[in-house]
Amino acid sequence: MIGIDDIRAAGKRLANNIRQTPMIRADQLKTALPAGVEPMLKLELLQVTGSFKARGATNRLLTTPEEQLKGGIVAASGGNHGLATARAGRLAGVKTTIFLPDNATPAKIEKLREWDAQTVIVGSAWQEANEAALAFCKETGAAYFHPFADPLVVAGQGTVGLEILEQFADVDTVLVAIGGGGLISGVSTAIKSLAPHVRIIGVAAAGSPTLLRSLEAGRNVDIGRATTSVATMSCSHTDPRIFEIVRENVDGIVLVEDEEMAAAAKWLWFEMGLAADLSGAAAIAALQQGRVELKKGERVCAIVCGAGPDAIIG
Repeated sequence: MIGIDDIRAAGKRLANNIRQTPMIRADQLKTALPAGVEPMLKLELLQVTGSFKARGATNRLLTTPEEQLKGGIVAASGGNHGLATARAGRLAGVKTTIFLPDNATPAKIEKLREWDAQTVIVGSAWQEANEAALAFCKETGAAYFHPFADPLVVAGQGTVGLEILEQFADVDTVLVAIGGGGLISGVSTAIKSLAPHVRIIGVAAAGSPTLLRSLEAGRNVDIGRATTSVATMSCSHTDPRIFEIVRENVDGIVLVEDEEMAAAAKWLWFEMGLAADLSGAAAIAALQQGRVELKKGERVCAIVCGAGPDAIIG
């Protein structure tokens, strides 16, 4: 699907169009994480529009001929990819329409509208919203920006991996939240290409264990209905190419409950002053619950991949 050269090219393309997000250590804590681990936090919640998704959507925009954008841009999203696509539409000066499932958070929907996107609520899962988005594209001729099954989007997300290696060269393990798998595909491709010894661990919602069940089955499977309430991590079936990247590059996947992510988001707010959404807190939830086996002194990076008010208003 992609290689390290695609990710490096995306990095050059994005250099003046997104933020290089900081990395900080989770230290000076009132409530320490188990095993005394103090992970480095890659703060993608500080990215443009509040998540890593701006990388993929912007890379897609910058490689799309202007002629193909005249009919506008369309995406299906649990929220974060929609926000990134809405920004891309604003940069291009074209209309953006975002289809969302009904479990998308009101805060994300309001933010989409503030980015001048038209929002359409369809169904209770991303797949249903995506079917409506594809039908809309067919009717209108709008350009479709897929949240994960697009090499240009995955290459953009992979630039997170390049930055991690630049900022934390001696990292041992990277924890990555999983929805459709675009982020972990890009990050794992970048890191395994340049530092194959680094362990990549995915963190999925227990109510949407799509890639874990696919790995267990040895093939890309559809789990039927995802039951997680976390729209940004809800995906019952991923792209076969994403599955192949994950099978090749990812060293393991662990599951966390929605309630555990909510508790981790509150921890991030209290301890670090970080307003993460539930997917952004997934890696911390995995550490808090002891789901990731760690050796003494292991150097861990947790990607805080999205912003949201969950811990503040919850």
